[in-house]
Amino acid sequence: MAAARSASTPHVTAAMMARSAGRLAAVQALYQIDVLALSPDVVLKDFISGRQGGVAIVEDPDTAQEDFVQLHEADTELLVDIVRCVEKRGGEVDAMMTGALSADWPAERLELVLRSILRAAIAELLVRSDIPPRVTISEFVDVAHAFYPGPEPKLANAVLDKVARALGRIAGSA
Repeated sequence: MAAARSASTPHVTAAMMARSAGRLAAVQALYQIDVLALSPDVVLKDFISGRQGGVAIVEDPDTAQEDFVQLHEADTELLVDIVRCVEKRGGEVDAMMTGALSADWPAERLELVLRSILRAAIAELLVRSDIPPRVTISEFVDVAHAFYPGPEPKLANAVLDKVARALGRIAGSA
């Protein structure tokens, strides 16, 4: 998982790890807001104070043994930017997501976690022009891989690529 990378990896900086953790926290926060019908303010407060997030469950594929992994401290600015964007521009985010999905996989078919991943990524593409769109897409595809072993990460990649192109963040046809 992107957020659980080792800081000892030469090309991975503390800031990159914090952003990865912030993205994962944003997905978790959006999921909680959606499922529990909680206020974004309450959920953000819990994440920023450390009452939520900060830990991931990682399963060993050979033994199916689960371990808890302490995540790097999240980039709270990125977390807040993503959650606030979905809060304020949720209709626009959802329309972009729906427009980028194929007829084979309509929005109604999306699991809530996958929808949270896509919403968070689209929000980042909308509000964080300082982050290269390919980085945003790659990071959220990594988050999708952490949750799904099947076709969902490929779907996330295709949807996010299409949205980034439509936003003019990646060259090519929309």
